[in-house]
Amino acid sequence: MSGRGGWRLKTWQFTAAAAVSGLALASAAAAAAGPWDSGGQRTAESRRAALLPGTGDGDHRTEAGSPLPAGSDPVASEAAAVLAPLEAGNLAPRTGEGAREAAAGQAPAPTAAALEFALEPLLKAKGLGPGATASVVDAATGKELYGRGAKTAMVPASTVKIATGTAALSVLGPDHRIRTTVVAEPGPGYEDGAPPERIVLVGGGDPTLTARADAAGNASLRTLARHAADTLKQRGARTVRLAYDTSAYSGSTRHPIGPNENLAPVTALMADEGRLDTSTSGPAPRSTRPAQDAADAFARFLAERGVKVEGAVREAAATDQAEKLADVRSAPLSALVERMLTHSDNDIAEALARQTALAAGAKADFAGAERETRRALGRLGLPLDGARFADGSGLDRADRVTARLLTSLLARAAHTDHPELRPVLTGLPVAGFSGTLAGRYTDPEAAAGTGVVRAKTGTLTGVNTLAGTVVSTDGRLLTFSFLASATTDPTTAQSTLDHLTSTLAHCGC
Repeated sequence: MSGRGGWRLKTWQFTAAAAVSGLALASAAAAAAGPWDSGGQRTAESRRAALLPGTGDGDHRTEAGSPLPAGSDPVASEAAAVLAPLEAGNLAPRTGEGAREAAAGQAPAPTAAALEFALEPLLKAKGLGPGATASVVDAATGKELYGRGAKTAMVPASTVKIATGTAALSVLGPDHRIRTTVVAEPGPGYEDGAPPERIVLVGGGDPTLTARADAAGNASLRTLARHAADTLKQRGARTVRLAYDTSAYSGSTRHPIGPNENLAPVTALMADEGRLDTSTSGPAPRSTRPAQDAADAFARFLAERGVKVEGAVREAAATDQAEKLADVRSAPLSALVERMLTHSDNDIAEALARQTALAAGAKADFAGAERETRRALGRLGLPLDGARFADGSGLDRADRVTARLLTSLLARAAHTDHPELRPVLTGLPVAGFSGTLAGRYTDPEAAAGTGVVRAKTGTLTGVNTLAGTVVSTDGRLLTFSFLASATTDPTTAQSTLDHLTSTLAHCGC
C-alpha cells in the first residue's frame, strides 16, 4: 500500500480511473494532449486546468462564475478532451499491475478506520458548517466503507441530477430520442395528399431543439421546417395556418423558484432552452414564452422555404386525426444525460424528469415526475428513505437525498449488470478539466484530485455538495458523496470538498 503522505498520482491510477468508470483514453486526443508528466497527468491537461477560471455549478450567480464560452480557452486545441465513453465490449485492461487489479476489482479496499482518520478532520472543518454528511462506497462490492450521517436526508442541490439521469436511463434506455413533430390537420372535405388547412408544431419535450444555423448535433428547427415545407409544397400548399402544441406536459410551466436565469419556463416546446443570448450553458436571460418563440421562429423558417403562414400563430392541441408531415429527434438520451451532468444543465434535468413520467404514462408535471422518478429508482433497489425529488434539477430546496443514496446510485451505474446507466458516470465533470469542475482543484491541498476525481457539483446559497467517483492509489474504485447544508462561505466550502475528494484520491488506506 502507499503511505499516507504519498500525494503523487501514479500513471496507472489516472488510467484506471478511466477504465473502471467505463472510460478510455482516446488515442487521437491522447496524441494531441502530449506526454505524461511525472505527476500522472497529461502536461497539456494540467496547463489547461491551471488556466481556467472558476466555473461554479450553474445554479446561482454567487458561485465561482459561469462556464467558459466556446473558443475562449487558449490551449483547448492542445488539450482536447482525453476521456471518451467506451464502445460496447471495448473495455480492455490498461498497462500496469495496479490498473489490471483496479479493473478487476481486486485491489485492496480502504479500511473504515483509515478513512475515518483521513476524512473526519475535514468534515468537521468550519468550511462545511455543522452537520455535514458523507458516504464512501466500494464500487466493486457496493459496501459502504465509511459513513457520517449517511442516512440523513439533506438538500442535495444539483447532485440530485444523478438521480434524475439514473431514473430516465433506467426506464427509457440510453438510445431513446425525443421527437419534435409537425402534423397536418384535415379541413372540411380533406382528402389524403390534399393541402392541409392547418399544421401544428408538436413539442415532445426536447429542450435542446435549436433554431440556430449551426445545430451542433442538436435537433434543428430549421431542418424540421425544411422537411415540412417540402412536403407541403408537394401537396400544393403555399400558405397554411400554424398552431403549436405543448400538451405533452401538464401543470404549471413555472418552477417553484420563479423566473430565473438558471431555468426557462418548463414547457414541452422550446428552442435553445429559451436563451435570449448565444450561450449554451450556465445562467442566461430567458424567454418568458419559449413555446411561442419557437413556433414564431418555425413560421419564419417555413417562409424562407416558400410556405407562408397566414394569421397569428396560436397554441392549440393537435387532434387524433392529424397526419405527421415531418419530425426531428434529439441526440440520444445518453448524450443528454452526459450534457446535463457535465454542465449542470437545469433545463435538460427538468425535461428528463418529465420524460420519465411520460414513459410511465403519468402526468408530466412536477408531481408526476417526482412520483415516477422515485418508482424508477425503487425498482433498482436503491435506499430511498427520506428522499424527495420535488424537481429534476435540484433548484428546489424541497429536494432531499441521503449521502448513501448518492453513492448507491453511482455504484449501481458502475455495475456490469446496468450498462444502460453508464452515462451517469461518463457525464461527470473531471476535476480541474471539464464542466463545472473545470476551475476547481486549484489549491495545492486539492491538487491530487486533478484529472482523477469525477464528480457532480451542487450549489445553492448555504448548500454545497459533491458526489462522484475516484480511484484510490491502491487501485480501488470508490464512489463518494459529501453534503453540507449550513455553509456560510461558498469558496471555502468548495475548497474543503475538493480537499476531501483529493484525500480519497491519494489515500493509501
